[in-house]
Amino acid sequence: MSTPRTAHRVRAGAAALALCVTTGLAAPAAAQAEPGSGAACLDPSIPLSVEESRLTARLPDAADPAVPADRTYARTIIEGGGFGGYTAALTAALCRTNSLDRATALAERKGEALWDAAVRRAQSNGTVRGDLPASDDRPLYWTRVEAMSVLRQWAPEGGLTDAERAGLIETFDRAARGMFDIDLPPGDDVLRVIVSGFDVFTLDGGTTGPAPGTVGNNIRYGNPSGAAALSLDGTTYRTDDGKVAHVEAYTLPVSYPEFERGYLEDTVGPFMEPGPRQVDASLTVSQAGGSQFNLEQWNARYHGTFPGNDNGAPCRAVGGVPQLAIDNPGCNIQVVDRWGGGGGLTDPPQWTTASLPIAEMIAADTGADVPRPPGDTWPDPSVAFGVVWNTSYTQFPDCSSPVRETFNSPPPVTYPPATPPVPPAEGSCSYNGGGGNYLSNESAYRNTLLRDRAGLDIPAGHIHTPGMQHFETDFGVSDATFDAWRTSIAAQTRNLVHAVIDTTD
Repeated sequence: MSTPRTAHRVRAGAAALALCVTTGLAAPAAAQAEPGSGAACLDPSIPLSVEESRLTARLPDAADPAVPADRTYARTIIEGGGFGGYTAALTAALCRTNSLDRATALAERKGEALWDAAVRRAQSNGTVRGDLPASDDRPLYWTRVEAMSVLRQWAPEGGLTDAERAGLIETFDRAARGMFDIDLPPGDDVLRVIVSGFDVFTLDGGTTGPAPGTVGNNIRYGNPSGAAALSLDGTTYRTDDGKVAHVEAYTLPVSYPEFERGYLEDTVGPFMEPGPRQVDASLTVSQAGGSQFNLEQWNARYHGTFPGNDNGAPCRAVGGVPQLAIDNPGCNIQVVDRWGGGGGLTDPPQWTTASLPIAEMIAADTGADVPRPPGDTWPDPSVAFGVVWNTSYTQFPDCSSPVRETFNSPPPVTYPPATPPVPPAEGSCSYNGGGGNYLSNESAYRNTLLRDRAGLDIPAGHIHTPGMQHFETDFGVSDATFDAWRTSIAAQTRNLVHAVIDTTD
């Protein structure tokens, strides 16, 4: 059985209460139109980030695509999540702040409060503020990005250096992702579990309409791994043998620089070190596609060519040919020195492996009690989605040559497979793991590398979910089908996490 969060962190409690008050009120008209606009402490000439620049994007009106929607997409989602007054309240508090130290403390409190409110909303069984379902992960993302735009344009007396501004924004960002919120209890009679999710991504492009000044409908995308993280954070689960597992969750950005700065390691790493709160299982989760969950076996160190939400990619192909990782740090995942560093071709290693209880996760029949959403194509109608051990990968057999080899593809959908999978060759260089070579794979690689460097024998690995972008209309921001896919994917994700817990000592 699973129990939702009943008590929250003491340090976030007061801030969460304040957030509930501010989000329960309508934002001022000016803030609804453009949060933070006209505030005396902001400098609108300071350029926004790529992600923040999407805050002004509008979809065509769902009922009449010949005209733009009456609100920006971001505000539609923020207000739909009940967070309409959050950025205006943050701006007002920031404008009363006269030092960087106080602004940083404010950013941390407000970030933690936003995460806390999003978790409470996701785990609510009753009425929630806003007209979007409780399970919708998108309000947290867009509210966080909107708030970051205000912090980026804060112009206190005396100004800020670029490093000071970046540090202020990062403090808020990490806090609003639940990275400061993890609190695992000590004790031999409890199990401690950490689970990650991801932001929305691939927000540019998609179907366009005739309305002038509007964007493609990919901006509507959500991410079921983020929804699952919100639904899991702070919950408890009682195993068959009577132990109680405490599950903590956080979300990761879909961009490379934050990973390079140690976002994942700083969040999970302290709980892999010896001590009474050492983690018993650490899982990463992200969205893929189709109607199946993939349990990824091999993770690649290689950085792929696909850009993040910031439109940046450290290892773009040249002339359609992938760059080699040898002597090319941009194509190799780099670890910050405080978590072991290592800049050579084999340090960190080119491959890491999952240590998930694959057989038990598949045998648990985690989709049996989950409703099948409309359009589900998994061939077994008795479950929502299939669960597959994904052993495929692609390697450079010679690290100095662009020639690639792919093995175990496609992986069999039955378990155990008729023949054992072929592992990566000794001395090979990675190109992609079963989960590709994008940031999903990177989260899996970094998490399992932490496990290896800590010398832990615990379940650690990556769960790739089905895709959830199934809309009934071209430009509506939400509908019953879209919600059904998110709800079902998140429910089976929770079941898979619980299946891991049931096998953990």
